[in-house]
Amino acid sequence: MNAPAGPTAPALPARAGVCFKPQHWPAIEAEAPEVGFFEVHAENYMGEGGPPHRMLEALRARWPLSLHGVGLSIGGAGALDRDHLVRLRALVDRYAPASFSEHLAWSSHDGVFFNDLLPLPYDEATLGRVCAHVEQAQEALGLRLLLENPSAYVAFESATMAETDFLAEVVRRTGCGLLLDVNNVYVSATNQGFAPAAYLDAFPLAAVGEVHVAGHAVEVGADGSRLLIDSHDRRVDAAVWALYGRVVAMTGPLPTLVEWDAEIPELDILLAEAALVDHVMLTGGAARHACAV
Repeated sequence: MNAPAGPTAPALPARAGVCFKPQHWPAIEAEAPEVGFFEVHAENYMGEGGPPHRMLEALRARWPLSLHGVGLSIGGAGALDRDHLVRLRALVDRYAPASFSEHLAWSSHDGVFFNDLLPLPYDEATLGRVCAHVEQAQEALGLRLLLENPSAYVAFESATMAETDFLAEVVRRTGCGLLLDVNNVYVSATNQGFAPAAYLDAFPLAAVGEVHVAGHAVEVGADGSRLLIDSHDRRVDAAVWALYGRVVAMTGPLPTLVEWDAEIPELDILLAEAALVDHVMLTGGAARHACAV
């Protein structure tokens, strides 16, 4: 199925973008930083008006905007929340984002919402459900959805296909695109013991419309084992930079977001991380931190 065409909007440039945080607005308004785009969580702008929308309207007038959803529960066992889709469509119509993305995960069940993005078993039943939900969302929103690979802490014994094969089949059946989160690749690879480079080699890169990089936390167990947490609360790790360089070497420049959602720093720190993204793209992935991947 082909994804529907959406409202006219400027495409995301193949440059670095940053998350928009309201506390940064005075500096953004005064300095007009040289970033390619801004991204916001769609669910933070479901209200009708007020200061959040005034800031977002001013932001959208000057930069391309990416909307990142966290509440659709694409992988959920139940039907998508139609009221949520209606509110998302109103937001899409209002701001004509250059990109809209959601997660390959579930976050609600029987009317109960969880403050987390929960993993899925990759099997035929899940594939059919995810594809149906992606098609429903694309039809309701009138645009092509980008589906993000998750960070995972465990794997399901019942899985019958690799995550990369699962994503490729969702793309084939629905016409959606992909958001490649490089930090999620590294977090999942470390936690589950697979090679991140091999994962990237198998990833359907031709479908990628946006990339994310972010920081992660490390928890060390009593036995010395490491568990990585997709925390979005610090600078991008050297190992993730190395993987990102590998992606750029394979694909060329792509719109890339520096994701930072907790322990929010000053805007200058976000812009410094964004400058590193642009540098990696400018050098074709050659300038990357040394890391065994």
